[in-house]
Amino acid sequence: MPIKVRLNVMLAERNVKSKDLAEHVGITEANLSLLKQGKVKGIRFETLERICDYLDCQPGDLMRYDKEES
Repeated sequence: MPIKVRLNVMLAERNVKSKDLAEHVGITEANLSLLKQGKVKGIRFETLERICDYLDCQPGDLMRYDKEES
């Protein structure tokens, strides 16, 4: 998959715990873990919006397109 999830990077840069983000977003820590690993097939815009709001970032900060992986 050419889309790489960088949520771990953003959490580290913001010094935020996964537990706190999951609670704010309204998803389980297990689902957040799957998202961080890039093991999900999609994400709701509402969830993405809440993540961006909490981390004060843009959606593009959370994902990268790696053309070489396609």
